[in-house]
Amino acid sequence: MTNKTFSIGQLGDYEIKQLKIFKTVVECGGFAAAETRLNISRPTISIHIANLESRLHLTLCKRGRGGFALTEEGAIVFEQTEKLLDMLEGFRNTVNNLSHQPSGNLKVGLSDTFSIDPRCQLPLIINAFSQVAEDVELCMSVEQMASMECQVLNDELDIAFIPYHRKLEGLNYIHLFRDDCYLYASTVKGLENPLCSLPDVQLTDELINQAPLVHAGLKPHEEIYHQLSEMHLAGISYHYESRIAMLLSGRYIGFLPQNVAQPYVENGDLKAIAPDRKHFSLGAAVISKKTAQANRARDLFLSTVKQQFGVTENPAPY
Repeated sequence: MTNKTFSIGQLGDYEIKQLKIFKTVVECGGFAAAETRLNISRPTISIHIANLESRLHLTLCKRGRGGFALTEEGAIVFEQTEKLLDMLEGFRNTVNNLSHQPSGNLKVGLSDTFSIDPRCQLPLIINAFSQVAEDVELCMSVEQMASMECQVLNDELDIAFIPYHRKLEGLNYIHLFRDDCYLYASTVKGLENPLCSLPDVQLTDELINQAPLVHAGLKPHEEIYHQLSEMHLAGISYHYESRIAMLLSGRYIGFLPQNVAQPYVENGDLKAIAPDRKHFSLGAAVISKKTAQANRARDLFLSTVKQQFGVTENPAPY
């Protein structure tokens, strides 16, 4: 790290732009990968980074045949850049939401298939929200459930649609619907799971519990834990699509929501195993952070969800 001391003085819009470019380059792992996301050429990116280094009197990264790598100073500047840009975005959103007509952006996370699940009623919610908050930029992404809880608590997401599996003190919950989940195995020709060929009377809990099980890899709520605690946990797949692929291989058994598995059951590719006793309920909920900070866009979106689902309060699902 350099021992020289410089004062960078005030930062303006140009420096903020350069810091955003620097942040994107680091996130992409180099100039080449950042080209597409930034939609500017590699030479232009290189000029921006060189100008930023000159402005800060620091060497931020190494680039060349050895690949892209941050210097020690560059790693510190990247960390501080993330904090600075997050604070600027938070300031912008807070001020925008002080007005009667909200603006800025609203970040909404969705778990796995929720974005296309008709029971979530997302198209209706988005349509109704846009009519009362037309100036808000709605930013939606699909994320993992565990990370969404942290992202909402850390103000990285404003709202998230998740399968309910636990209650965290810092979050509010709006219950949407409930899924019935059953244990499934492959009946695909040539890839049949051995359990599918057995009559029900031979499907003992001991036999089922010995079969390799693929699961979501999350800490489950009590009802799910009761089902999983004695089973042979042999694979992890959070997303339903990849979990179904593992089930169809014939190697694994695993739990799926009934509505997710139904098309595969109707096609003769999956079969429910011991549905009378191998099942549990999984709720779907909208979560938001318990906070006193003004956010009209978030409040309007939550109000729209409640109106769409006929919810007057927001109790935890269980």
